[in-house]
Amino acid sequence: QVQLVESGGGSVQPGGSLRLSCTTSKLSFDYYHVAWFRQAPGKGREGVACIDRSDETTVFADSVKGRFTISRFNNNNTAYLQMNALKPDDTAIYYCAVDARPPPCRLKADEYYFWGQGTQVTVSS
Repeated sequence: QVQLVESGGGSVQPGGSLRLSCTTSKLSFDYYHVAWFRQAPGKGREGVACIDRSDETTVFADSVKGRFTISRFNNNNTAYLQMNALKPDDTAIYYCAVDARPPPCRLKADEYYFWGQGTQVTVSS
């Protein structure tokens, strides 16, 4: 069974940084777009960022542009979400997901087939 495993979540003060990791031993990342989504308490799942499987084009939600970056290293099946200048509104469970559709990647949750279990990010003073 395919498993995506997220790590790197935690608690941080506003303005701080965290780096989330997503890895798997059951897939070859080369063939998949990789995306990060988040879900805050009482809210729906929101697309945060994705990175294309072909030319590594990236897409970001407006709410995180300029603060978050996404990267991938196919040789070790790992993707990262670097989160800087964190705000309390960034508090959520963050999930990574992969999708094998043709490019470009999109931030639509229903297009992603494999998901991780999530990692909690809390931004609070």
